Amino acid sequence: MKKWIAFWNILLKDMRAYYLKPPNISWGLIFPIAWTGMFFIKSGSGLESIPELLPGVIAISILFGTTSMLAVTITFEKKSRSFERLLLAPISLNLLMMAKTAGAILFGTVNAMIPIALSLLLADLSEISWATLLPAVILIAVVSTLLGLVIAVSSSEVFEAQTFSNFFRFPMIFLCGLFFPIEFLPPVLQPLSYLLPLTYGVDILRATTTGTNVMPLKLDFLLITFYCIILFYICRWNINRKWIS
Repeated sequence: MKKWIAFWNILLKDMRAYYLKPPNISWGLIFPIAWTGMFFIKSGSGLESIPELLPGVIAISILFGTTSMLAVTITFEKKSRSFERLLLAPISLNLLMMAKTAGAILFGTVNAMIPIALSLLLADLSEISWATLLPAVILIAVVSTLLGLVIAVSSSEVFEAQTFSNFFRFPMIFLCGLFFPIEFLPPVLQPLSYLLPLTYGVDILRATTTGTNVMPLKLDFLLITFYCIILFYICRWNINRKWIS
């Protein structure tokens, strides 16, 4: 019980210190709205195009929200040495990592809810499978957060983490099927697309909104869960190597 109290206190501290600050709240609201408006205006095909645009907007909102926040929180705490003090706390490293990533996962999930809410106001989404979409949103938030944690743990400054994040984020946006199907990519790039965890999250979202998924849903969920586990242990190994060993 004491361990989970520590988990809650770390999460609450991060929410108060970082995520609930007015600039972050406003950015978290404006960014998904701006992406939704941009995609909608660019499509020029009316409200009926919203289900096709929604998977991309959701995925981008989660990806940028989670990785951007972790680039600030982890690298700032590393520089101020408060992260090292947390490593001395009488809780397991696994629980500490879960506590430090929980805030970003919540932030990314809330970011995803904004374009979904806007789409519900503008279009008929009655055929969407919410029982599939909501777990997909959470898994995309988890895998994006852990990807951001890998980058943040490997960086010493905020600008370094942001630079490394962009190095991964922007190619991922174009290669994982957000703007156009993967089969439209050059054959040499298609294998690279299937190495990206976001590819499987986007495929699940497309299955729930338009039914145009490429792979079976069970395989998508299995692979994105596999990526979550692998990234978690990469982060753990990196923290052990740099601060504990």
